[in-house]
Amino acid sequence: MIRVETTEFEPYANSIKAIRFEVFVDEQSVPPELEIDGLDPECLHALAFNEDTPIGTGRLLKDGHIGRVAVLASYRNQGIGTLIMKSLINAARNRSFQSVILSSQAQAIPFYEQLDFQTQGPIYQEAGIDHIDMVLKL
Repeated sequence: MIRVETTEFEPYANSIKAIRFEVFVDEQSVPPELEIDGLDPECLHALAFNEDTPIGTGRLLKDGHIGRVAVLASYRNQGIGTLIMKSLINAARNRSFQSVILSSQAQAIPFYEQLDFQTQGPIYQEAGIDHIDMVLKL
């Protein structure tokens, strides 16, 4: 059974980092020094589990940015990313944010659009990958 929990970083730091390294560093060749930015301890994290196995993650920063959304390859296209995003969006609403913003990889725009995010501004390069800012008014 799939479930998503929101948590502080520390209890699950190893699992969160392992998922992100597998997705961003190993699959997408993001440099490790860009992946670990030092902001994790101050973020709220969403962690998806299959039974007791961590399979996906994302984070909400104090300024309303959502980021580092990643699902292990063998669990993609099963709605897990959507569950993670909805958990983070609900957390932002509970914190009275007026909107949330994220930096979407260009290939992920349709995923975020189905959650009612709107593109904002031009496409730009981050870690050698095309990105665009997207915003959701809450």
